[in-house]
Amino acid sequence: MSWQATILTLFPEMFPGPLGTSLAGKALNAGIWSLAVRDIRASATDRHRTVDDSPAGGGPGMVIKPDILAATIDQTEHQGPRLLMSPRGERLTQGLVRHLAAGPGALIICGRFEGVDERVIERRSLREVSLGDFVLSGGEPAALALLDAVVRLLPGVMGDERSGFEESFEDGLLEQPQYTRPRTWEGLEIPEVLLSGDHKAMARWKKEQRERLTEKRRADLWQAYVQRKN
Repeated sequence: MSWQATILTLFPEMFPGPLGTSLAGKALNAGIWSLAVRDIRASATDRHRTVDDSPAGGGPGMVIKPDILAATIDQTEHQGPRLLMSPRGERLTQGLVRHLAAGPGALIICGRFEGVDERVIERRSLREVSLGDFVLSGGEPAALALLDAVVRLLPGVMGDERSGFEESFEDGLLEQPQYTRPRTWEGLEIPEVLLSGDHKAMARWKKEQRERLTEKRRADLWQAYVQRKN
């Protein structure tokens, strides 16, 4: 059975977007994963198809109504957890991506405006997920990024399955520098160890480089890595 992605959005025309091309697109056409998109406005009951209202207590912007979103969720068949793309959510990590890829799929809700009514988050057990410490115009770009990260890990998507393990974040470290031919370019050489054929030496070099880059660029990852080693 294919991995099932179900999207709830106010802008269904944004999907599959880039997910219809490259690895994700090929996997979609091959049936490795499936994509269902539902317009939240389809659950609106008035002639204006209203889905939002002003925030209780005042303030700028609009909030997605709980009854409309809950109706959309309840009327939508889906597999796996219910995720809400939200800037206040937990940080999306490679560990969470692997967890999702190992499951049957996910329902992904794309927030808009000032967000969604807190009550629907509580009553429908929505798990809030964020790409990072910044705000997008809506949850759709974040959902596309999450799906791209998940789909590439599904069996049969990448030509070499090792590619999903030999990269940044898989063991808490960033990926090492990469090189390819020509051997010399603009006066710079490929590190000799990578041309030596000595697999143990190459493995040591890669680990040293990964540790160096992580310590230099991501102090948070480095501290967690050191603590695990100790």
